Formats: sequence, C-alpha cells, structure tokens
Amino acid sequence: MSLLSGLPLQFSIDVSSLLNVVWLGSIFVFFIYGQRLQMYLIANDISRALNRLKIMRDKSRKEAIDYFTSSGKVTGDPTQRIDEFLDYVTIMPVDMDPRGVVEKVQHITNTRDERVRAEVSQIIPNLDPTKVSVAENILEIATSLNQIHKIVRHYYLLGKKTNSYMLLFQLQMIMPMVLQEADALVNAVDTFKLGQPVGDGIGPVIASRYMQNLPKQVVGKDTVMTVGEYKGRTLYVLKAEGPMGYVGEPGVAIQKLIEEMKVPLNAIIMVDAALKLEGEKTGEIAEGVGAAIGGIGVDKFKIEEVSSTHKIPVYAILVKQSILEAITVMRKEIAEASDKVQVLINRVIEEKTKEGDKVLLAGIGNTLGVGQ
Repeated sequence: MSLLSGLPLQFSIDVSSLLNVVWLGSIFVFFIYGQRLQMYLIANDISRALNRLKIMRDKSRKEAIDYFTSSGKVTGDPTQRIDEFLDYVTIMPVDMDPRGVVEKVQHITNTRDERVRAEVSQIIPNLDPTKVSVAENILEIATSLNQIHKIVRHYYLLGKKTNSYMLLFQLQMIMPMVLQEADALVNAVDTFKLGQPVGDGIGPVIASRYMQNLPKQVVGKDTVMTVGEYKGRTLYVLKAEGPMGYVGEPGVAIQKLIEEMKVPLNAIIMVDAALKLEGEKTGEIAEGVGAAIGGIGVDKFKIEEVSSTHKIPVYAILVKQSILEAITVMRKEIAEASDKVQVLINRVIEEKTKEGDKVLLAGIGNTLGVGQ
C-alpha cells in the first residue's frame, strides 16, 4: 500500500514533483561540480598518504641520527650533517651518445659510494667496517624516503595548483605501490641496525657454503673469491665481502677473473633474489639463463659483455620474494630454499660441464650478516 494513498491527490502530485526537481537538480549539480567534488576526494586521499610518507621519512631520519649517536664517539652533533646528506643527489652522465656511458656511470656511482663511506667515517671515526656499512645502508634508506616524500609532495601540490584532475588521479592510482615500498624501507631499518641477513642475501648465503675453509682473495671492491673443486671441476666462488652490508662489484670481479687472470671459464652460474609476482609463493625457485643481477646496470653490462665475448654460457638461479622480504630479515621460506638451490647448482654443474672444466659460481646480493 502506498504511503501517499491516504493524502490528497494535489499533495501527492506536489511531493512527486518536488522529488523530481531534487533529482534533476542533483544531476545538474553533479554535472557542473562533480569533477571538483571528485578532485577534492582524490586530493584528500593523497594528502593522507602524504602524511604517512612524512611520518616514515621523519622516523627513518630519527633512526639514522640515533644510530650515529649511539654507535661511537661522534664528532659533534650529527643532525646537521645527516640532514644535508638527505638531499644528496647523484647526477647521471649524458647518454645521447651511448658509447662508453657504462664506464661513466660506474665512475659516478663509485664516487658516490666513496663519498658516503667517507662521510660516515668523518661523523663516526674509528668505527668497525660492519657498522660503517650498516650506517651507510640506513643513510640510503633515509635518503630514499626523503626523495619519495618530496616527489609525491611535488606532484600533489602541482596538481592542486593547476587544478589538474588527471595528474592527481594518476598519483592516486600509484600511491598504494609507493606506500608499499616506503613501508618496506622503514621496516628494513631495524634489520640493518641488528646486522641480520636480509632476503636479498640468499645468493651470498649459498655462495658461502662453497667457500668454507678455503683461502679468500679480494678480486674487486668489497668482493672476495675462493678456488675449490667439485667433482673434477675447478670451482671459483665469489660474493660480496661479509658480514658487511655490501653488494660488491661482481661484474668487475668476473671481468678481472677472465681477462686479467686469464681463467678460461666454461660456465658461469649466478644465484640471486628476484621479485615475485602476486600469487607466487615466497621461496619459489626459478632457473634460467642470463646475468641474474639487479642494480643500476653496470655489473650486468660487464658480465654480459665479457661472457658474450668469450662465449661463456651464463646460467641463472632465482629465489622469489617480495620487495619487503628482500630488504628485511630473511624469512624461513627463503632460508629453507637454500638447500634446494644448492642441489640445483650441483645438478647444473654436473649436466652442463665436464671434468676438467672451470666453473664460476657467483652469489649476488647484499651480504649483511653473511660471512665467507
């Protein structure tokens, strides 16, 4: 039974007309002001995310200051030096002419790394190498979060200033992924402070198993190598020098081994962490070919260049993990995958090489907390 059945006909018509007017008016208002309303809601959503990024940035900055203050005899208040470092930039070389650009990039990145290490040593002199590497990593995290916050803030303010709906809409779309990476960086601070192995260190963990009780030699910056034997093959194993939190220079080391030390390698096996896709399980193993190494691309280029020049096959073994798992304390699933990876390495050596061959095994990744 209608609620209006007991009312006079004229009143019922008036109410219906009023509802139609309100409905049409709301459509008209939404048509005229709907985009502004949506833009306001989007801007408000981004503003909340930006506040989260600011909290993360401030937390990482405080963690860096506290670590420097508590790590040793600090020469003065490190706050100002750290704040200056947060805006430290690395300007990549021009790449209009690509010939020789890799060497330029390597020079720039090496200069940056040396500057960071020197900066830490100046703030906290006589600090042991492991703590220096931890301080460097924490500074890098604080710098990254500062840059993320500044970039997001820039596009947010620019979108509001120009009333650019599409700019704010695109920024809102990527904010969940930006916040995910920022959360991973913040969570990584505690892991680095404690000097614990991270998920990205699975390559060095596996390499260290083949290096036990063997003499080590330095073959690159923060990079060591051993020479052993496996079922009649000469096995060269290299990784970044631990337990410091470095990734070393595996590309330089492999190039030196082949071209300067004149070692005729028959195969290169690289073990590294790889970002998993959504739906994949942590610790899953993938096998393939090619230089399994991330970073800015210098080491990858050197490995591909020298291996292709000398016709050396490069085999890759990858352990899947998320960005959060890669830079925080190594999870059980990743650690347990090392046994399976070692079995797979042995199988590749036995199937792809023969007795008398020379094989290189490279454990790629951050070697924090992983000795040799």
